[in-house]
Amino acid sequence: MNQSFDFVSTEDKPALIAFSTPEWLEVARSALVELGYKVHTAATHSDFLVRFGQVRYQVVILEELFGANSLDENLTLKALQQMPVSQRRHATILLLGDSFQTFVPMEAFRHSVHAVVNSSEMFLLKQLVEKAVADNDVFLHSFRDVQSRVYTSGHS
Repeated sequence: MNQSFDFVSTEDKPALIAFSTPEWLEVARSALVELGYKVHTAATHSDFLVRFGQVRYQVVILEELFGANSLDENLTLKALQQMPVSQRRHATILLLGDSFQTFVPMEAFRHSVHAVVNSSEMFLLKQLVEKAVADNDVFLHSFRDVQSRVYTSGHS
């Protein structure tokens, strides 16, 4: 399945998932497809960075142990954390794993993501993604509104 040339149109809702656990990957893919997202899967850290740099993903779900034995070894998460906010603001980023309590804001803030999800609650992933995206939209609404007005007034 060659996804590297998968065309993303303006009507698509692109999502990127990065998992080392195949069962979790399938649960995440299914939840996102049900929500109408066009899902891309990153196989490695470098694959993730290339994809993330090429497409303005609306949702990103990252496994805490993606390509790593511990959260501290997760190079993809570290790369996301070190990116300027302007490079990742377009995406609602969820971090999924065994070591989190679902939707604890300080835990999400500590990892520079929008939401953390405990793997035991993956059966609710569809609803949790919807909530995280809605919360992020509300949080960034004023910023996006001002940004749009500034852009429009500068190009009239």
